[in-house]
Amino acid sequence: MLRRPSARLTRPTSRETFRDPDGVEIRPAQRASITIALMLASVLQALDTTIANVALPHIRGSLSATSEQMGWVLTSYIVAAAIMTPLSGALANRFGRKKLLAASVAGFTITSALCGMSQSLFQIVLFRLLQGLCGASIMPLSQVVFLEINPPHRQGRAAALWGMGVLIGPIMGPLVGGWLTDNYSWRWVFFINVPLGLLALVGILSSIHESRTRRSPFDYLGFASLALGVGALQVMLDRGELLDWFDSPEVCFEALIAGLSLYIFIIQTTTARHPFVSSALFSDWNFLVGCVLMFIVSGVMLASLTLLPLLLQDLMNYPVTQAGIVMAPRGVGAFLTMAIMGRFIGRIDSRVLLGVGFGLVAWSVWQLSELSPQMDDRVIVLSGFIQGTGTGLVWLVLAAVTFTTLAPALRYEGTAFFNLARNIGGSLGIAATQALLARNIQILHARLAEHIDAYVAHRHYGTLYDFASGHGLAVLNAVVTRQASFMAFNNDFRLLFWATLGVMPLALLLRTWGDASRTRPATLVE
Repeated sequence: MLRRPSARLTRPTSRETFRDPDGVEIRPAQRASITIALMLASVLQALDTTIANVALPHIRGSLSATSEQMGWVLTSYIVAAAIMTPLSGALANRFGRKKLLAASVAGFTITSALCGMSQSLFQIVLFRLLQGLCGASIMPLSQVVFLEINPPHRQGRAAALWGMGVLIGPIMGPLVGGWLTDNYSWRWVFFINVPLGLLALVGILSSIHESRTRRSPFDYLGFASLALGVGALQVMLDRGELLDWFDSPEVCFEALIAGLSLYIFIIQTTTARHPFVSSALFSDWNFLVGCVLMFIVSGVMLASLTLLPLLLQDLMNYPVTQAGIVMAPRGVGAFLTMAIMGRFIGRIDSRVLLGVGFGLVAWSVWQLSELSPQMDDRVIVLSGFIQGTGTGLVWLVLAAVTFTTLAPALRYEGTAFFNLARNIGGSLGIAATQALLARNIQILHARLAEHIDAYVAHRHYGTLYDFASGHGLAVLNAVVTRQASFMAFNNDFRLLFWATLGVMPLALLLRTWGDASRTRPATLVE
């Protein structure tokens, strides 16, 4: 039997009772405790995507590993999370969201402690792999629960709370990781997850009720092809720069596996009677456009977060902690935006908010594209705050509007793919900008060197160096390399600027909040 919700969204008073899709009454005190538990879980998982990056040199020295081997510490986590994320919806339907969420948080906490206690490279790579498998379900499940424990008029605030954990975690990760590494040990980068995980686990077990389970035929071919395709793609993106991309047989093989696997997944999804991913997801226009926009904004944000620490530490000689402090205003801007603007979702046209958000992001990366060796901290602080404000606004709107027309029965699958688009977008953005950075440094170094001769060197440096000696030539080469590196960073930020401007027209394709509520699809009543 089909039942259509009322087209009119009424705002309940404080005395009215709100019930979630399972018919369970949600009281204000219970909603508050669930929110705190889910915020802790979201911050826990999001923080770990970047907090370990700054500690890699210390881990490498402690475990006597090479730079290439240390890459697997990051790759193992990213690939495991990417493979497991699409499965979270099917597991939640089969076993219940409370069991899966509690198991994910518990597993993530235990494996974090094991990472901190690792004594060899094999151990830390293995435990990071398990950590990624356990933590992959936290984000999509917490997003679903946030949507289901709040009535329609509070959906914007719910999206804001979820977005705070997802967005601020990666932004604050380098700062927290650098401070812990400098003042204690790299092991505390992982040990910090233990108290947060225990608090989140207690809150989940005590406040969230179990959802109704639904058993359906499992599409093993669909899952296997998607997992293999996403895993191969993530490995290719992570190792491509190190192996010189398609000049490497390994990268070519990974690209071939990813392409064939994703092709099989598409064929299986469109032809199978019970596909792993419901085709109804991709017929929902708001959901499809929202995933594309999230893919782009994640790539811009994470690429910028990766480029700036490199520029500050390698070219400007900033210590790790100071670089994190200079980048901290980005998190402040995102936090303030989500805290203030959450209540305006549904009152202001979502397309207008997205336009303003993308405009702020574009402005901030354009400022970064004008950096020079003579710059001071103010440019980084100002552009970071503006980018955090814009990114927070975009994430806030997309986290709410993407799911306004999606049937409740599809939310588990929808949030899983929404977060998968976020992860792949971030990985692709990082890989593309890093590859262009390395290539442009070489090209620009060669072009600058063409214009250097004895006269130019003498005019700028006088008699400070003897450019006929090896030392003098090394100094001159270092100057040219530094200038070429700055120009290459500027080119990367210009690429992010044009990518942000290019995606802005897609926001016009979204339905506004009011239009979406009037066209919400019918839901199944069993």
